[in-house]
Amino acid sequence: MAGAAALARLRRNPEFRAGVTMLPGALFILVFLLLPLVSIVIFSFWRTESYELIPDWNLDNYRVLVSESTYLTFLWRSIVMALAVSLFCLLYAYPVAYLIAKHGGRYRLILVLLTAAPFLTGIILRVTAIQHILGPIGLLNMALITFGLQPIDALMYSNFATAIGLVYLWIPFMVLAIYLSLLNFNFELLEVAKVCGARPWRAFLEITWPLNWLGTAIGIVLVFVPTLASTVTPRFLGGVNGAMYGNILENQFGATGTWALGSSMGVVLFVTSLLFILALWRTVNLRRGGFTGAEG
Repeated sequence: MAGAAALARLRRNPEFRAGVTMLPGALFILVFLLLPLVSIVIFSFWRTESYELIPDWNLDNYRVLVSESTYLTFLWRSIVMALAVSLFCLLYAYPVAYLIAKHGGRYRLILVLLTAAPFLTGIILRVTAIQHILGPIGLLNMALITFGLQPIDALMYSNFATAIGLVYLWIPFMVLAIYLSLLNFNFELLEVAKVCGARPWRAFLEITWPLNWLGTAIGIVLVFVPTLASTVTPRFLGGVNGAMYGNILENQFGATGTWALGSSMGVVLFVTSLLFILALWRTVNLRRGGFTGAEG
């Protein structure tokens, strides 16, 4: 009877019920996120021989990554690509999300879902669609030939094509993040600023932009991180000369079988993403964005 009474008290305990509710999610994060990350870190200090991991603890893998310029070049190329793609997505997504949030009315949800329509197909099909537009016999070059102009062969298998493909893939994330931030934004503040004599651009820079910076920062992270580690898009659109850090990392776990070196590359990629997120987080002012942390 005492055990049953204790169990009944536990069931009525809100903290116990909250813990039971969060347990499946915590287990999922532990098994599919934390454990793989820990294993990657451990393997990065081992070495590989004949496609086998040998627990010989050393820093040789990191020494190779730092001393050989090839890896640094591919990492820098990926960082620049991720920054450029994030910037282009931001420039396009902000006005789109702004117009939907302010003028979309009852059709706002439908308009947001339409921006994510490409996600109804697989990534290979979406990248192939870009090939059919930019390729030597793609729609763009066919249009140029129709008007008597020379086709532009340099559009495909270049960093430019990779950037277009990545912007096309990840821009819905940016639109969604900014839209959700603007959804609860009081647009009447802009009218007050206009009455006070502020021009539209000044009202945007001093009111709209800072009050919704948190959603914008989340959108930038959602674009930057997958772009930094992208493999499929550079392979299909960038060609041999457009390979990125993710492609080299992929080869370590595939063709070359150097899992230890690949693990160290994965750690470098994770640390780079983490440093970028932390640097961006330092620009977020939760109090200015309306998050005071105070209870009712």
